[in-house]
Amino acid sequence: MNIEFLVLGGYGSFVWPAFIFTFASCFLLYLKTKKEFKTQEKMFLIEFKQIPVRKIEIAEQKELLSGSPVY
Repeated sequence: MNIEFLVLGGYGSFVWPAFIFTFASCFLLYLKTKKEFKTQEKMFLIEFKQIPVRKIEIAEQKELLSGSPVY
């Protein structure tokens, strides 16, 4: 590998630490967001699993398309 690529014309000592810092910061932010998402997901499931589910009856298509009014 060409060492000139890593040196970046003398600016490598500034660019590579900045790149590493940015990558590490984004990775830590990802981990924190993932952890918070899991926590919120657990809270959501605990809260909404207790709500009773009601079935909605759907009228048949024939009755809705007939000429007589449906009240």
